[in-house]
Amino acid sequence: MKPRPWLVTILIFAGILLIGMAIAFPLLKEERKLKVYQPSDVNPRLVDESKRGVREDHTIADFTLINQLGDTVTQANFEGKVYVADFFFATCPTICPVMSSNVSLLQTYFKQYEDVKFLSHSVTPEMDSVEVLAAYGEDYGAIPQKWILATGDKKHIYELARKSYFAVLDEGDGGVQDFIHTENFVLVDPKKRIRGFYDGTSDNDIARLKDDIKLLLKESFPEKF
Repeated sequence: MKPRPWLVTILIFAGILLIGMAIAFPLLKEERKLKVYQPSDVNPRLVDESKRGVREDHTIADFTLINQLGDTVTQANFEGKVYVADFFFATCPTICPVMSSNVSLLQTYFKQYEDVKFLSHSVTPEMDSVEVLAAYGEDYGAIPQKWILATGDKKHIYELARKSYFAVLDEGDGGVQDFIHTENFVLVDPKKRIRGFYDGTSDNDIARLKDDIKLLLKESFPEKF
């Protein structure tokens, strides 16, 4: 007895469906991986002219800053850590309070995660002394070992913003008349590579950043998760 044509069609369709599911299931199980950003991947307006077109091996440059305790801060303080960088100033009345409140929320959420840190650079370091940063940190509940508020040489900080973090749209030389003001948060991995950009004043972006930090922790420290 020959099988009916409609039955053959159903069997073929079912077979194709099962094969497709077998192929797709492992792909669905693969967790999303964050992009590693190179200068060529970023809006050219955010990238210093000297870095535009670079397609590989970009990392955050070495730095020397002073934190809210008066201690020197370098890359060594972030070695093997996931961290979020931003740029602010203590007397800012507009976006900075929102940004700092969001860093405070993130700090609380990741308080028990020793591999997560936050680094806020002052863009008015001549005004934001150690004492000013200490008071600002207290206002927002900053844990100095967790959330570093940094001052230092203005040219150095501005060069980091433009050539390392790609955090600002405007150009400048870090001189007396130069001033940057940006809401960007930048996610950095333990290899000093940029893994994401976020609007520090946006609730949606903060939620996305929280998820991306968790994702980056799993990628960077699989033995812990």
